[in-house]
Amino acid sequence: MGKKRKMPGLNTSSTADISFMLLIFFLVTTSMDTDQGLARTLPKPPEEDQKDNEIKVKERNILNIRINKDNYVMIGDDYASLADVKERAKEFIKNEDNKPNLPELKPKKIRELGRTVMVTENHVISVQTDRGTDYGVYFAVQDALVSAYNELRDEFAYAEFGLKKYEFCTDDQKKAIREVYPQKISEAEPKKYGGQQ
Repeated sequence: MGKKRKMPGLNTSSTADISFMLLIFFLVTTSMDTDQGLARTLPKPPEEDQKDNEIKVKERNILNIRINKDNYVMIGDDYASLADVKERAKEFIKNEDNKPNLPELKPKKIRELGRTVMVTENHVISVQTDRGTDYGVYFAVQDALVSAYNELRDEFAYAEFGLKKYEFCTDDQKKAIREVYPQKISEAEPKKYGGQQ
């Protein structure tokens, strides 16, 4: 019998380099998902001398919206449907007839308009949920509130500038509209209402 021949080995010295290059290629060419969610700006932390001073807001300037663990929505002390949230928010933000139970109207000089407009500048919409609230209901309430602001801004854009939508306005016009209808939605910390869960 003759000598057994050794099979020639496969040169794998560059395999690590090729794997690394492929990894870099896929990292560079793959698109990453962008963050999605609600557009909210957190308030700035209070300065040292302001930590002990609580900001007092008149009760009439706050619209309390609470969602319990059973996904029932309450506006103030009344139960409301999701369809009611937008209409009640619009009425609260605008306070067209200056009702005493809605935010107080104050004159505000809007430079871009060149005149003074009556606005509910100090209004706040406070949304508080239970820890057991479904995300779908929470997002539906948030969507209704943002829709209320958008509709009011569209109405003002049409009445003031003759444009059907806020988005068609110039930057100065948008700034003026945001001063008339500033979006003030406060996110309260979720709480646990009722019995044990």
